[in-house]
Amino acid sequence: MIDAKMNAAGRYDTPETTPYDGCGLCLVGVRRLSRKSDATHSPGKQRDKIIAAVEAVGGHIIAWADDWEVSGSTDPKTRPGFGPWLRGEKGPYDGIAGSAVDRIGRNVRDILETAYSNHEAGRALITADHVGIWNLDDPNEENELTLKALGAQMEHRSIRTRNRDDVQNWRRDGRKRGPLSYGYIYVRRSVHGGVDHVALDEADFEQDPGVLAVENVREIASRILVDETGLITPATEATRLTRAKVLSPLDRRRVQYGRKPLGTPWSEITVRHILTSEASLGYLMHEGKPVIGKDGSPVQIAPPLWSPETRRALVKKLARKTRGKRAPKSIYMLTELSFCGNCSHRLYRGGNNIKPVHTCKSRSKGIVTAEECPTSPTMPIEEMDSIVKENFLSRHGHAQIMREVFVPGTGYAEKIRELETNRKRLKEDRNAGLYDSDDDTEWYRAEYKRMGDEIKELKKLPERAPGMHLVPTGRTVADEWNAAQDNVARRELIAKFGVRVTLWPSGSRERITITSINPYATPEREHKEETRNEEPIQKAA
Repeated sequence: MIDAKMNAAGRYDTPETTPYDGCGLCLVGVRRLSRKSDATHSPGKQRDKIIAAVEAVGGHIIAWADDWEVSGSTDPKTRPGFGPWLRGEKGPYDGIAGSAVDRIGRNVRDILETAYSNHEAGRALITADHVGIWNLDDPNEENELTLKALGAQMEHRSIRTRNRDDVQNWRRDGRKRGPLSYGYIYVRRSVHGGVDHVALDEADFEQDPGVLAVENVREIASRILVDETGLITPATEATRLTRAKVLSPLDRRRVQYGRKPLGTPWSEITVRHILTSEASLGYLMHEGKPVIGKDGSPVQIAPPLWSPETRRALVKKLARKTRGKRAPKSIYMLTELSFCGNCSHRLYRGGNNIKPVHTCKSRSKGIVTAEECPTSPTMPIEEMDSIVKENFLSRHGHAQIMREVFVPGTGYAEKIRELETNRKRLKEDRNAGLYDSDDDTEWYRAEYKRMGDEIKELKKLPERAPGMHLVPTGRTVADEWNAAQDNVARRELIAKFGVRVTLWPSGSRERITITSINPYATPEREHKEETRNEEPIQKAA
């Protein structure tokens, strides 16, 4: 007997089937799990029971309708695996077979509707918890199916009630359950013990060399906060992390529990959620919002990844913009940094995969302002990159790289507003009749006084606004260029220096013009440095 195991893609291997032959018992095996994990043996057990029940009636399996991570409350007709068969989208079959009635559905209506529509179509229904083929024309078997369906529904509702009560108890006790936000990890005092507390994820794994989750997520936040070019966004960061083979949150969680990573990529949505969610402040979360404790403040279960002021800055920086250009996804260094000398519109990639070129396509795209643009200037991408590299490093290679660091403000004003809101909420609860008992009244007065005293103390402190600070790194631009892994990283570097490349047609007095500004230069040392390559390059592309 072979258990179902997960393949490299993280899906359970599908058991063997035999072709449809019209024997009258060509059956579809139906399997379902609400939750699956590497340790789940239910898929294999379900398969073995189905095969045994099918063989007992002389039938065979032609296909498997598997629904993993699908709730029992889902309508069978809408299930991704089972639904297409019920809707007649998968071809001919003579019936369905499941390991139990509750694998067909979890409420009376869905089970009976599926069973009777199957029966009216002249198809067989087989479940391992019933001997032989279900005969719905027999009142006794009809009653048995109804009772099993009712039992499945009652069990499902009992499970839902128990889970809901567990969630409420955990929230009441200030405990976390379920997956944690990226950057956090559960801590257990013993291997098989319960969760003791939540901590910052500062473990170092072989599969994630040199990158700790906490350092990684803080680096992402810093890169986005200090970016003024518009080239660093959650989408580009997701691409960078995937390209650098940094474990995604899903894979890092798998490695934490001793499982093999699946190689899942980062996504823009994941990066954006990590940076803007209040879970990054170490709060206990429920349905995307912090759980509020008895004192009216969010329940803190772990150290924060950054300050509330930093999170607010991230939320503001990542707010959806209705206008403005998107960050380029191209792998070429000069994408959106190179322009046509005739019409001033950006250059596009042309040519072929063997010899790609930068060229002006404005006239062919029908841009009105490019109607009078003469012959489009064109140059091989490799040649243009080489010219820009030589010019850029000769002008700025010796310059020291300064790391921009976001320094959050004190946030006292925001803390005062939060305390005033919590105090107002507490007072409204008191006016509504809460905290009327002697014990509650004493607690209410102490808590109300504590908030008032804290507000007074905070108002005495000086407020400092958030801002950016430059910190020397000891590395030169040339060092940063040589350490860059690809042209995307080099594009970020030259964009910081405001590099703009203008290409003119072959035969012009100037073939290519390059301008740039050192963003780290002080007015005393270097007043708005601008460079131009005045030497015309005669060779045409």
